[in-house]
Amino acid sequence: MSIKLTSIPIDCTLMTIGLRARLPLAIAGLLLSAQTQAFLPTPLSVLESDALSPDVSSTSPTSTAPTYSNSDVLAESDNINSAEPNIKNSTLSEPSLATDQLLSTWRQQVKADKLAQHTTWRRLLYFYDDKNSVLGKKKTESLVDDPSFFLSKNGQRDSGAELDAMLAALAQDLVSSSATDRNQAKTDTNNNSVLCRFPARVAWLAEVLAIDAASLSADCPELDQWMSTLAPEQLSIMFAQEYLDNPLSAFAHTLLRIDSKASIANPNKIDKAYALNYTVDGDPNDSFPIYATKSMIGSYNSAIEIDPYPEMLAKYLQDDERDTWTYQLSLRPAEVQQIMRHVWETKELKMPYYFTTDNCASEILRLIDVVHPQQNLLSQLSYAVVPSDVIQLLNDEQLLASSTYTPADNTLRQNQLNEKKQQRAQLGYHNSAKQTVNEIKSAQLNPVSSMSDDGQTLLKRQIDVSDNNPIDRHPLKLGTIGIGQRGDDDYMDIGFRAGFHDTLDHASGYPQFFNLEGLAATLRLYETDDSKPKQPDSVVLQNITLIRGRSFNPVNAAKKGNTWGASIEATRVNDGSQEAGTDHLVGSVGYEKGWSWAFGTPVAGTGEMPPQLCYTFLAGTGQVGRGINKGFRLGAGINAGCRYQINNQLRAQAELQVPYWYHGNSDETNVRGHYWQPISSLGLQYDIDKKQALRINANYEWQERIDAKDDIQLSYRRYF
Repeated sequence: MSIKLTSIPIDCTLMTIGLRARLPLAIAGLLLSAQTQAFLPTPLSVLESDALSPDVSSTSPTSTAPTYSNSDVLAESDNINSAEPNIKNSTLSEPSLATDQLLSTWRQQVKADKLAQHTTWRRLLYFYDDKNSVLGKKKTESLVDDPSFFLSKNGQRDSGAELDAMLAALAQDLVSSSATDRNQAKTDTNNNSVLCRFPARVAWLAEVLAIDAASLSADCPELDQWMSTLAPEQLSIMFAQEYLDNPLSAFAHTLLRIDSKASIANPNKIDKAYALNYTVDGDPNDSFPIYATKSMIGSYNSAIEIDPYPEMLAKYLQDDERDTWTYQLSLRPAEVQQIMRHVWETKELKMPYYFTTDNCASEILRLIDVVHPQQNLLSQLSYAVVPSDVIQLLNDEQLLASSTYTPADNTLRQNQLNEKKQQRAQLGYHNSAKQTVNEIKSAQLNPVSSMSDDGQTLLKRQIDVSDNNPIDRHPLKLGTIGIGQRGDDDYMDIGFRAGFHDTLDHASGYPQFFNLEGLAATLRLYETDDSKPKQPDSVVLQNITLIRGRSFNPVNAAKKGNTWGASIEATRVNDGSQEAGTDHLVGSVGYEKGWSWAFGTPVAGTGEMPPQLCYTFLAGTGQVGRGINKGFRLGAGINAGCRYQINNQLRAQAELQVPYWYHGNSDETNVRGHYWQPISSLGLQYDIDKKQALRINANYEWQERIDAKDDIQLSYRRYF
């Protein structure tokens, strides 16, 4: 792609003409009237550096581009004013005067239309006036702190100064190109020209300043080669579902599919498409806790990777075995081209990567915002940007034109396994049945895939769509209010969960048996009764969960991976080491690993697992708190339970936890240092609709030293 930028002639007649006509006439008159130009005064506005930003006095040089400062312009004007009125000196002043005249005209329109504060211009510079992020910079600054991204030294803080510097550079390039065309053939190229470095800014300025596209010309071999290779005509967003076995992929992933005319004509020809992936440029030598922490707090930079689409798709479908959904974006071809020009401008930037706010999903919204100034997509998800929320937001804004489901390899094997088990049930058990099932489950023995053997083509889907389209999900956040009774005490609970989903929540739109919760808290208000002994505090913090989740990979299904769980939280527990023990708030860290089994009848024709689930974990927990005996306890035991899908609106789950707790030896006669404390629990949820539900929870602790053993609650749940 070349941005064509050539000289613009000038007509000095007094007839009324439009701007598009005046600019082409402006330069020719000056260039063709050399002797007259030597006596023309330089417009005062040209002598003002950063005329669109009165507080700015100069612009900064960079290693890759020319700079434009007050001293440069003044030096040029001094040369003009001191020149002898002869043809030689007048010829030397031609480019300067032509540049000045063109720049003066542009500045007048920029001021009249207030283009320095235009939303598109500021977004091209990473100014986000409408972004209300707790991690974001102040609104008066660009998010970019790389000097090479700006022509003005004040560009990071002043969009007007940057626009003025851009206009000066553009005018100089335009006139220089014209002079070169008139006097000699071009013998080299200039990849550092503003036309080559900032094609998206130039394209926008050409539109708003009514510069004729036919008059734009520049040799930009690197940009041209990049755009020619990608040949962007259409953009789609690809969503890879959550993958708990890799904690950094636990919240799903999104990337952009870049389609050429060839891949649009045949979407299965993915070898003609590319993937644009915004990811973290982390240190692979860091341990997982350090890597995760740095990703959360912006200690790593982001990276824009553009790779052949088949390579990225194979990573999700075959390596991770995650189903994907691809949604074509409702963008005009011109908008697609402008987005890719902007990617060219920004692909080498080193920007901080924040796992929750500036990530793979937020970058897609930012790019769409650049070409849709009337929308504020990114500001609608200001405090946390999650891939599934982005899909739902784009759907709500009617920016998704179509969707395509692509099953992962294990989903295809599960479909075969479902059919084989159905046949076995119909025909009866035989000796080869178990061997056949194991062969179907094996990725090595049964390498079925949605991609061709050479990995360059998508095969026609042979199974029905699974119920995991993120558009169908319940909203991410949750508020709850419940009433209940613990022992003889009545209470009301008020709770909030920032995300995501537990096994009793409405399952549509999520991976099967998905269980991940984060940033949740519950406040409990007890009814006071002074006549009761051991009355609890009227208001207590019942629970704060940083993260809690379980990954279920049933051993009798085609999914690979283990069944495991982990939690980090502060929660109230009953201390069974003392007589008539009461509850206390403790910090708790737990890990569990075990086995799970899926049973029941799966949805025919799909690659879904059977809907019912049972599991057994070996669990270990450590707890600390001032209220419990000796301030700590360590537990190990077994957790076992089942989750049953009664129908699409009703689910139940029962679990028995059998931990053995150790506090350390104690000299007190009535205090135990170690003991069993089994807990049985039952949960039942009924979905009113996708955003509302009722839930019943009941718990009983089988420990004679605990004062309040039972707890039952009815709660209303609102997803938003």
